[in-house]
Amino acid sequence: MIFQTQIPLKKQPHHQIDYNSNLLLLGSCFSENIGNKLSYYKFQSEQNPFGILFHPKAIEQLVTNSINQKEYTEDAIFFHNERWHCFETHSVLSSPSKEELLNNLNNNIKSTFKQLKNASHVIITLGTAWVYREIATDTFVANCHKIPQKKFLKELLSIDEILESLEAINSLVQSINKDASIIYTVSPVRHIKDGFIENQRSKAHLLSAIHQVVEPRKKVYYFPSYEIMMDELRDYRFYAEDMIHPNQTAINYICDKFSDVWFTEDTLKVMKEVETIQKGLTHKPFNPNSEAHQLFLEKLQQKKETLLQAFPFMNF
Repeated sequence: MIFQTQIPLKKQPHHQIDYNSNLLLLGSCFSENIGNKLSYYKFQSEQNPFGILFHPKAIEQLVTNSINQKEYTEDAIFFHNERWHCFETHSVLSSPSKEELLNNLNNNIKSTFKQLKNASHVIITLGTAWVYREIATDTFVANCHKIPQKKFLKELLSIDEILESLEAINSLVQSINKDASIIYTVSPVRHIKDGFIENQRSKAHLLSAIHQVVEPRKKVYYFPSYEIMMDELRDYRFYAEDMIHPNQTAINYICDKFSDVWFTEDTLKVMKEVETIQKGLTHKPFNPNSEAHQLFLEKLQQKKETLLQAFPFMNF
């Protein structure tokens, strides 16, 4: 007996991901979950150089700034709660030093431009259609940085507004990298602080807009992370303690589904070899000096050297 309804997924026939791929992940915190798995398996990947970005306007702004190679100056940052911030980035970049923040912003712009130009796949996770507009400048912000809410207007992006952003992102990426595949997904994290009904409206707007730009012939794809969580994993045992975020079991399950769809068969075999090494590196022996453990370490080193011969970029 089958105890869940499963979403039928097919192996991606073209532009699959392998260990020669260069992957750039942008967007909501679920992109961090996928990115962490890719890092664990030693793919050539980078994630969220400007921190977590929740809505499409923030991602569009990042891509635009990177391709235009924007130079950040003091006008783009502000001081609040003893730290310097930028409205276009997550607070992970915030710093007590103005010079450090500006330096990091400009270095990250350069590196993001390079990543976009060289990426084989750009994976974008959209989290919400709710946005905050700073009243003083009439511009959307990526993060409010705990500035009083009276300084902002909260708005729900329309499907057309999201569609406009996604079309801009696709055009910008493809203007410097015609070979890049763009994969969209919607974060399974529910934004309950916006409200239960408001969260559903938000996800619906994101999904409606995405499916108007998905076109495999143009290398624009969709992966159903949200649908897998809502349907196949529709049980609170797959949630973290906050009952909002997917727990590690759910993250592993969705990432495995992504691997099944997007990774080549040879890549899946290499991933098993990498996992064997990763688990071996965390192994804690009862007797570190025993002959058996020394033999184990020797075999582990041989496996590492074999992999490094094929993939010199791997770093254990």
